[in-house]
Amino acid sequence: MQFKTVLRTAAAVAVIASITAPAIAQEDSAPEADRKLETVVTLGTRVANRSALDTAVAVDVVSAATLEKIGIGELNQALSVQLPSFNFPRPALNDGTDSVRPASLRGLGPDQTLVLVNGKRRHMASLVNVNGSIGRGTSAVDLNTIPTLAVSGIEVLRDGASAQYGSDAIAGVINVNLREAAEGGAAEVSYGWRETEYTVPVGTPPAGVTVPASGEITRERSDGHVVTLSGWKGFQLGQDGFMTLSAEYKDQQHSERSGFDVRPQYTAAGDTPGEAVINRFNAWTGEPELEQVTLFGNAGYNLNNGVELYGWASYQDRDTSSAGFYRRALDDRNVIEIYPNGFLPLISPETTDASIAGGTRFEMAGWDMDASLVYGSNEMQFTIENTLNRSLGTASKTSFDAGGFKYSQVVANLSAVKGFAVDGLASDLNVAWGLEARQEMYEINAGEPDSYRNGGVLLDNGGATASGAQVFPGFRPANEVDEDRTAVGAYVDLEANVTDALLVSGAVRVESYSDFGETVTGKLAARYDFNDMFALRGSIQNGFRAPSLQQQYFATTSTNFINGVPFDITTFPVTDPIAQALGAQDLDAENSVNYSIGAVFRNGPLNVTVDAYRIDVNDRIVLSENLTSQDVRDYLVSQGFIGSGGGRFFLNGVDTETTGVDIVANYAFPETEIGRFNATFGANFNKTEVTAVPDVPQLTALPSNPVLFGRVNVLTLEEGTPKDKFTASLDWERGPFGATLRAIRYGEVLVPSSNPANDYTIDPNTLLDIEGRYTWNERVTLSVGADNVFDEYGDPAPIGQNGTGNTPFSGYIPYGSSGRFVYIKAGVKF
Repeated sequence: MQFKTVLRTAAAVAVIASITAPAIAQEDSAPEADRKLETVVTLGTRVANRSALDTAVAVDVVSAATLEKIGIGELNQALSVQLPSFNFPRPALNDGTDSVRPASLRGLGPDQTLVLVNGKRRHMASLVNVNGSIGRGTSAVDLNTIPTLAVSGIEVLRDGASAQYGSDAIAGVINVNLREAAEGGAAEVSYGWRETEYTVPVGTPPAGVTVPASGEITRERSDGHVVTLSGWKGFQLGQDGFMTLSAEYKDQQHSERSGFDVRPQYTAAGDTPGEAVINRFNAWTGEPELEQVTLFGNAGYNLNNGVELYGWASYQDRDTSSAGFYRRALDDRNVIEIYPNGFLPLISPETTDASIAGGTRFEMAGWDMDASLVYGSNEMQFTIENTLNRSLGTASKTSFDAGGFKYSQVVANLSAVKGFAVDGLASDLNVAWGLEARQEMYEINAGEPDSYRNGGVLLDNGGATASGAQVFPGFRPANEVDEDRTAVGAYVDLEANVTDALLVSGAVRVESYSDFGETVTGKLAARYDFNDMFALRGSIQNGFRAPSLQQQYFATTSTNFINGVPFDITTFPVTDPIAQALGAQDLDAENSVNYSIGAVFRNGPLNVTVDAYRIDVNDRIVLSENLTSQDVRDYLVSQGFIGSGGGRFFLNGVDTETTGVDIVANYAFPETEIGRFNATFGANFNKTEVTAVPDVPQLTALPSNPVLFGRVNVLTLEEGTPKDKFTASLDWERGPFGATLRAIRYGEVLVPSSNPANDYTIDPNTLLDIEGRYTWNERVTLSVGADNVFDEYGDPAPIGQNGTGNTPFSGYIPYGSSGRFVYIKAGVKF
């Protein structure tokens, strides 16, 4: 989609809205008290008491009540079904990514959206996604560390905002506002499970194993049971303060959506009696096992001198277990004495997430001041279970401590806001400035020696065996790092009504990083209100995203034997001499230029916004392909690196152009005899084109000219997320009864292959959610519902692209592959 087309679409909608406005104005509307009030926002503007529909840029507001009307109680999932431009795929078979799943805004990288809590920068997850999921090569904030009941609402700025908020705000900004209450409380218990039936293609099995003649196999499953206990309570602090405590416990069993494994299990000929009786649905493709405890506290206190103290703290402990690929009994990676029927290795990280923040708001010389200090950390420690180290033979353990990593940050902020009366302006000139200092830390710790070492046991034919724990070799001492960096920044933000109809805002930000240097960003935005019903708005800005410490220093190594010779295959930090010999350089910031133009239409209970955008990102940081060909190894030997089999590393150099249109509409129907209805509709049309890919002279000079960023990764950026997405919901209330009906249509997604002949498409699909509620005495509420009520699945892989048969569903499917989720919830307010 060219940007011209986007502009034409926005203009057309604006014209239609202005033409139809008089007709709508003549219709009967709900009484004023029944209309949905515009919500004041703190994101995208630093002017007090400005509503979401009055800003110069697109801001969505999702209320706590809306977040809670869903069965799968995850913050990322709740946003995904509410916001058409926000996508949260649920990949499986992706190591740690099964536990910390990435989300994306406007089709950009998960790390190109800034996340705030109470307006302050939230820390990232320590995990960097290095496998073949959406968001490969990125580290992002894990929103699922925040329980839904701890939240009073979420603001989503759908516009670049690096000049206002700093690094990462290329696609937009998400601000999670925590609940503030000095009294009252609520508790909720929910139970749900997957009740589903799915059909996948099946290949030709060994002799004696029967499969349906249709070439397809259908299964009914009832699994993935989830129990969630949650609640919050408000407490009075002194005469003028509050403290709100929230807690959540979640216990989730895994869901299994494997296909029928048609491969011989015991011998290559497939002629043993066990072939007919072994369970051939032997993979996990679905939701992981999970047990987590989350605690949140939010507090504030007003002193007699007008000074306000505030702070919050959080803690989450999450134990997850997901699977790798099944190892058959005959597999060279198996020890038959330990697993006579083969084994499914499990990756079981424990994730510990914590944060604490404190600050004060006060007035000084007419300025509204805000000073704060925020600390956050995220740590993942991996245990690999139901596995073995093949090189230790029968002496191998079946569970290993594989080590892990930790990310933490400290952020200090000082900001000020003041309005100045200026002749010739229709409003005060709002002036905001701020200073920020940030320190980030990243470390990797090694696992136990047996998780990564080679014990020397050979195969029966004398061949060498793989080193370390199967599916996830542990981190080695050579991989250990303990790095940090600092960043300081300053900004100025101006906003005023030049006339009663024209609003103009601008911001400039300067930042300096200890590792890659300085950056300057700016933003200009404007809005013109033609009348009370119709306005146009637009913005232009440049932005940036600093390379994360995870991208700069993540390292892991596995030993592969090639023709009996051991070679270390490594994900290198860019500082490693071998990576630099292959062309790696110190990472630089990603740079972006954002353009947007939009229209706002409102008339009584109806409001519609249409925003077109273009986002050009240069020097995106990506993870290279595995560079392990013979000429790469020969080149490394010529450079003095003996025993290295090559590997991969992070680098700048991918340029992309993203264009699209967002449409959001809300309508509050007049109250009728059968109750009150509120409807919402949203649509996102999005297209990304890769306009440049990196190359380095060290590799282009080699005979095979190894590709640094190949076809699969290019097409994942371009077509790995839906081309379009539509959301629609209808809420109904009548007395103690209530219900929500929601539909989400996901557009086409491509599952690419290195061979174009093996590409296949996941066709558009519509999922329907429904929930019914009954409330007794305005306190006790019982809810019953189903997400994906019609049990829709994405297209399974053609049998030619699923040679094992047992992993039929792609991680590119934007709504996961676990099917219908049925649930019941009971809540009480007090």
